[in-house]
Amino acid sequence: MNKEEVIDLHKHYVMNTYSPELVLVKGEGVRVWDIEGKKYLDFMAGISVSNLGHAHPALLRAIREQSERIIHTSNIFYNELQPPLAKMISERSLGGKCFFCNSGAEANEALIKLARQWGHAKGKYEIITLKQSFHGRTMATLAATGQDKVQKGYNPLQPGFVYAEFNNVESCRAAVTDKTVAILLEPVQGEGGIVPATPEFMNGIRALCDEKGLLMLCDEVQCGMGRTGYWFAYQAYDVQPDALSMAKALANGIPMGAIVAKPFLSNVFQPGSHATTFGGTPLVCAAALAVFHTMERDHLLENVRTTGAWFEVELKKIAGHFDFIEDVRGRGLMLALVLNTPAKPLLRLLEKHGLLALNAGEKVVRFLPPLIVTESDVNEACAIIRKACAELVASPS
Repeated sequence: MNKEEVIDLHKHYVMNTYSPELVLVKGEGVRVWDIEGKKYLDFMAGISVSNLGHAHPALLRAIREQSERIIHTSNIFYNELQPPLAKMISERSLGGKCFFCNSGAEANEALIKLARQWGHAKGKYEIITLKQSFHGRTMATLAATGQDKVQKGYNPLQPGFVYAEFNNVESCRAAVTDKTVAILLEPVQGEGGIVPATPEFMNGIRALCDEKGLLMLCDEVQCGMGRTGYWFAYQAYDVQPDALSMAKALANGIPMGAIVAKPFLSNVFQPGSHATTFGGTPLVCAAALAVFHTMERDHLLENVRTTGAWFEVELKKIAGHFDFIEDVRGRGLMLALVLNTPAKPLLRLLEKHGLLALNAGEKVVRFLPPLIVTESDVNEACAIIRKACAELVASPS
């Protein structure tokens, strides 16, 4: 099929929940190609999913070999790959047990259910979340999300969620009631504009939870799995949450989500209290194990820290030349240009010149390159960003 045929079929048979323009058909490393053969630097990585880039040999080998053995059994049976994956995650995070599912929204649903189950006997069920947060699009995670635009048209929302100001401990303290069971936060708000939590906020929330007997829960769906230069973004702070969620990059594009909890929470779920048909299949566990092994073998956390620092410096140089760029913020390879003008015109120019990025709110351009990205790739991207910014200034319409 050509581009027009694909788009025509899509318009006739696929619900209109996105507004795509490109038809991507191939990927290799940090680059993708559209159906007409044009090549792009991919600084979206499938929205922080393809952390190993595209067509990584270790991932392809793991998927191929496992698909030839067994793909799915259901969790009615033991799975020889699920326990070693859980061990891998536990040892790199909170030291307790994991629950596997299929997506970030499901992982956050599991966090919400874990908190409610833990607090049920005490009559505690309310969860404090933060304004401008994003936790998913199921009815519970939608209610947890602190953005009106995401919730529009879905009232009445699931009760049990209260919103406080991000990076404001006193706002969270004021929201605590005798029904509060947990505080759920993103260490770096992704869809909310690439806004890192301050050290004071993370430490203050940990202290508040300890004082009030609450759970501290971290949503690491976008900012986890090495994106900020640590296995999980909370590790940049001198605190530990009680449980956290992950997904997106966990299996590098094979749908997978998970939560991991500290030991004291690890037996809250019992048979019948939570379940999943597809979560943690042999195939997806093989892919996720390949991700962990490759990240460690290739020292990708170190690459995120060094290349991310280089990228941030170069973005700040660009920002210094253009008045419409107000700030550069983020952490590791989760970076953003904060504009004083809508982001879409700049995003269109970036795409025109061969760089794929995305927005995070109306006036934020977000960069989430694969963690295998090099300084050379960053330099190429920054040359495109400079060129696009200059064009935008020359013809702002």
